[in-house]
Amino acid sequence: MSGKIGVFPASGGLGTSIVNHLTKLVPASQLILIARHPEKLSEFSQNGATIRQADYDGPSTLDKAFDGVETLMLISYASFEIQHRITAHHLAIDAAIKSGVKHIFYSSLAFAGISKDQSFAHVMGAHIATEKYLSEKSGNFTYTAVREGLYSESFPIYTAWFDLKNPADEVTIPHPGSGPGVAWAKKDELGEATAKLIVKYTQDPSGFPYLNGEILLSGPRELSLSDTVDVLGRAVGKPLKIREISVNEYASLPQIGKKHTYHGVDLSREWATAWEAIKQGETAIVSPALAAILGREPEDFETTIKAQLE
Repeated sequence: MSGKIGVFPASGGLGTSIVNHLTKLVPASQLILIARHPEKLSEFSQNGATIRQADYDGPSTLDKAFDGVETLMLISYASFEIQHRITAHHLAIDAAIKSGVKHIFYSSLAFAGISKDQSFAHVMGAHIATEKYLSEKSGNFTYTAVREGLYSESFPIYTAWFDLKNPADEVTIPHPGSGPGVAWAKKDELGEATAKLIVKYTQDPSGFPYLNGEILLSGPRELSLSDTVDVLGRAVGKPLKIREISVNEYASLPQIGKKHTYHGVDLSREWATAWEAIKQGETAIVSPALAAILGREPEDFETTIKAQLE
């Protein structure tokens, strides 16, 4: 087992899941956990992990954040913008190079499917640019882009913020609901598989099969958005259908603008490109990798949704 494993940011949704699973696979003393709010990681420091403070939006905090890290799990900046995210990712990658990091795992997204470097989805723009930057800089390190499947728990983003606890009577989105659909994946299973990938790399860096490339982790089956909404309807106990509306109508829905505003800019129309990407089949690929890494069949969408209601 070689070197220290760093995770940044280590306290968000995916980061917390990855860290929780890493602590089951390696001693906590092997971990360097970096977050904007390090106090959220105090339980891990008690078990021997090194905790540091750094923030994508504070470039100087990144200067020595990755010192001593051999394998870095770099989790993407939590936003929907393109340029702001790209700049943040570049700063972190450059800081990792200065600190001598040998391998970077990067949490990308499952839009664009496997091996494509183009996407209809605005949200994928920063990921594709970051993957390209990793490739350009890979003379300094090796890397693996983990294209994480669309989280089952993120269904509200694709269903006009449908709320299981306060369900609407219909789902109004700029999409008819027909296939191709989405191979939904449970967030914590993505975290577990990503942690196992990291450990697999540290155990045999030269034999790791995803050096300077990507891996797609997607769920066990593809569900059309109509199928997805049927599951939500069963969960809340009432029939539920999609009503297709225009992008302009979607952007003007009362619950939408606030949800898609970043740094004061309403990106609702840009968000709507996600449905075009779904129509084009970008999120419909069922990759065998998640099941293979987990060593079991991944949890299906309906099971995850029922558990959320409970």
